[in-house]
Amino acid sequence: MTATTHSEITPMLVEGLYAEAMILADSARSYFDIDGAADRAALTPMVRVAFSCESLMVTTRLMHVVAWLMVRKAVEAGEMTAEAALAPERRLGRAPEGDNERQTIAALPRRARAIIASSRDLYDRVRRLDSQLGQMRDGSGSEQGARALLDRLRASM
Repeated sequence: MTATTHSEITPMLVEGLYAEAMILADSARSYFDIDGAADRAALTPMVRVAFSCESLMVTTRLMHVVAWLMVRKAVEAGEMTAEAALAPERRLGRAPEGDNERQTIAALPRRARAIIASSRDLYDRVRRLDSQLGQMRDGSGSEQGARALLDRLRASM
């Protein structure tokens, strides 16, 4: 069972997501560590804590995504079997959701909010792909569903 045969997770998709993740990681690092220093200094102490927490959550989300994509790349390169890539420790790691209320995030600088939203969006897209692989492994994917439907139709004839 290869990822490209049984799913929409193609090498081109993986490369595109990987490039997006690396660009976003570099942008996040640059902003949260360097460029956003003046923004951070202008925040109230509580919002400054939220800024730091969100920075860590962005980093965690992106590192989970990059690790997952590297596993997919290893499968495509023949360095790992598709079955080995489905082991729980090679699946997408759980990213923190964050306890910050919308009001707190709304108080963050515009660029911080944009990076947070982008990291959440990327993580959610990869989570859907990981879920798709999990369904295939469990036999509950769309191919299995279609086969079950055809079997039921044949049985009813």
